Amino acid sequence: MKAVIFAGGIGTRLWPLSRKKSPKQFEKIVGDKSTLQMAAERLQPDFSWEDLFVSTGIKYAQLVSDQLPHVPPNQIVGEPVMRDVGPAVGLVTALLRKTSPMEPMVILWSDHLIKKEALFRKILMTAGDVVSQKPDTIVFITQKARFASDNLGWIEYGKPVITKNGIPFHSFVDIQYRPDIKTAERYFVTTPAFLWKQYQAYAPNLASGLARIADAWHTDRYNEVLLEVYPKLEKINFDNAILEKLNPANGLVINDDIQWSDIGAWEALKEALETSDDKNVTQGEVMLQDTEDSLVYNYGKQLVVTIDCKEMLVVNTDDVLLVCKKTSVPKVKKLVESLAGSKHEHLT
Repeated sequence: MKAVIFAGGIGTRLWPLSRKKSPKQFEKIVGDKSTLQMAAERLQPDFSWEDLFVSTGIKYAQLVSDQLPHVPPNQIVGEPVMRDVGPAVGLVTALLRKTSPMEPMVILWSDHLIKKEALFRKILMTAGDVVSQKPDTIVFITQKARFASDNLGWIEYGKPVITKNGIPFHSFVDIQYRPDIKTAERYFVTTPAFLWKQYQAYAPNLASGLARIADAWHTDRYNEVLLEVYPKLEKINFDNAILEKLNPANGLVINDDIQWSDIGAWEALKEALETSDDKNVTQGEVMLQDTEDSLVYNYGKQLVVTIDCKEMLVVNTDDVLLVCKKTSVPKVKKLVESLAGSKHEHLT
């Protein structure tokens, strides 16, 4: 089975740690490894490095290679421009369709935290077995949300229809992207051949352009065609382009507690990591006094001290100090966008 990790986002919700020059997936947010490295290493030993692909921006390809030196360079798929997840998934699908159309592939994300890694690998391998037997299938791997969020999507599923290795596979009913407060996040396992059929049926213009790029893969014209075609593709989310149109008969859902968290925003990171009674989460040189329910991350050299703080977010880097209420985190993205064209644009 092939595994594809998507690592192309900029991650403005984790500013000022995440910047255009080095987005969140390349930074040490949890412990001493980047979330990209964690995403790749949690697949070991069930996936070999030769079965791992990484989708990212062309300008980040060297960062990926530096952090994951065992991944073959020709398996780092670079986007010349960001066109959202629909074209990004489609590009990798088009390429794998040329080399391994019927081999299951799993789509993964580079900024997630999974605490039950052994269970996660068991689920992936079991889903791969099911897809091998039912190649016209997408298996969604979901985690029930622990708190409301409008940044994710939700899946409705029915009763179990098969069980394998003690894991129930439920019928698939419906999926929607970012629908107010009903939330879930998922990975999925399918075959490139089947997913490509969905692109041809539901996003034919995307499929046409991506086919031109795939036809040039492993030739000396690949970069030329990629740069010519990809920037002109429709900018659309993968859920909107494909998954919301999927025939329920072609979907299965695994719903298990893998202790998943999307740590793409500060409040989500705090929720995922808090373990103490005071609900504080810290990193670096910090001192807290009469502080509770706060995240204090210090990437600078100076000591950071908080006194009488509650529900606060403090992030200190070498050139930016961010202080705000925990509930104000959604405003961070707007602030970063407002820096464009200003004297502080270099900080984005």
